[in-house]
Amino acid sequence: MLELHSVSFSYDSPIFKEITFEVAEGEVIGIVGNSGAGKTSLLKVIAGLLDPTSGEVLFEGKKVKGPSHQLVPGHEEIKLVNQDFGLDIYHTVEENIREKVLYLPRHERDELVMELLELMELSHLSKQKALLLSGGEQQRLALARAIAGEPKLILLDEPFVHLDARLRLKISNYLLQMKAVRGTSFILVSHDGAEILSLANRIIYLSNGEICRIDTPEEFYFNPRSKEEGELFGVINSIRLNNQEILFRPTEFEVSTELSENKIKVKFVDVQFAGTHFVNYFQTENQEEIILFYPTSLINEKEISIKSRN
Repeated sequence: MLELHSVSFSYDSPIFKEITFEVAEGEVIGIVGNSGAGKTSLLKVIAGLLDPTSGEVLFEGKKVKGPSHQLVPGHEEIKLVNQDFGLDIYHTVEENIREKVLYLPRHERDELVMELLELMELSHLSKQKALLLSGGEQQRLALARAIAGEPKLILLDEPFVHLDARLRLKISNYLLQMKAVRGTSFILVSHDGAEILSLANRIIYLSNGEICRIDTPEEFYFNPRSKEEGELFGVINSIRLNNQEILFRPTEFEVSTELSENKIKVKFVDVQFAGTHFVNYFQTENQEEIILFYPTSLINEKEISIKSRN
């Protein structure tokens, strides 16, 4: 469906360079990286809102034209939802969605508008002008407009930044249904990889404008190649063991027994209750700080063993 071939983009200096990857129909791709990695600019190039400095973007075998090649920038089958939102701020919430479904018969149009208002929990604001919405409400409205147009590819830039956990799960499930039923493809960009672990089929790690790795969510989470990479997907511990750096997640351990290998002596520091588990803080003999998740407090533990999947 989508192909990027050695795509680069620069202002006064390079923003990203030599980006090459493909997105299949019905695939969800996550792009993860720290601020300044070039993620947002990459989405704009894919959407045809910026001209690449070099390389080309193909959608269904045809080149995506940038703003220098067409009067109205953008591609009709690719919709970008970013922090600009792109709303008609003097129209109501309902009008903002309705104007994107004019291609449908009247009764289907009404049903889809109501469905999206309910999904985004904006029904009570349907007659409110978009100008008066909060940032989170505007983001949800922008996402509703993108979905309403039924594009083949939706690009989402930090889509969950203003959403609470409950609403994030609700909208995520709807996006997965779109993928399954319509074959919609998504590219999700985030600086917090943990947000997209459950959604993405593959993840692209972008650093300093270059692709460092393309892999599955499971491989990124359990087998990070560096502490910096690992931290993008949640809490990770780093210790020196047998003259090697060992990376492991807070659940990749067991309480030490006589038969355990790779025993680590630890000193209890603190514990916090986090609902589904306790967050236990320890120090190693080398003064390394580690965090362990466990169903109970580990206040009496003095040794653990790493049970990493590496």
